[in-house]
Amino acid sequence: MARKAVSRKRSARGGLSHLDAKGKARMVDVGAKPVTDREAVAAGEVTMSAAALRLIRRGDVAKGDPLQTARLAGIMAAKQTSALIPLCHPLPLSHISVELSPIARGYRIEARVRTSGRTGVEMEALTAVSVAALTIYDMVKAVDKEMVIGGICLLEKKGGRSGHYRRRGRNQLAVRSRG
Repeated sequence: MARKAVSRKRSARGGLSHLDAKGKARMVDVGAKPVTDREAVAAGEVTMSAAALRLIRRGDVAKGDPLQTARLAGIMAAKQTSALIPLCHPLPLSHISVELSPIARGYRIEARVRTSGRTGVEMEALTAVSVAALTIYDMVKAVDKEMVIGGICLLEKKGGRSGHYRRRGRNQLAVRSRG
């Protein structure tokens, strides 16, 4: 009961914008917000066994090239974010890039998404990274079911009322700090 009261108070003060005064989920009305250029960058990593890594790097994965497939899956996922995340607004995206870079035990995935709109594209960038990572897992799971997807985070966002945000530190992901 006390938890509900806190939720109501926060949303009434504007702290949790996706809750109404009664604590019910709602889509935020962004109609009065100005259209601004917005950009978000997110990243994550997939770590895997040496055998799985060798297959990818030699181009011997039976299902095809997991990196190119993951790049396309990430781009497609960013465009479908509002269909996947219930309270996200559909946005006209002007740019989506998904880059996959080799790291010692797998791949780092970075997505950059841009729009000119009334709300940001953080969820689109995070969705692109997540789905790209899941695609790599799907394509290589026959060889390594113990792959780890992790460290998915927002690195940077630009535009909008809250301005510029950049993750502090060296933008290292949680996966790297574990081992």
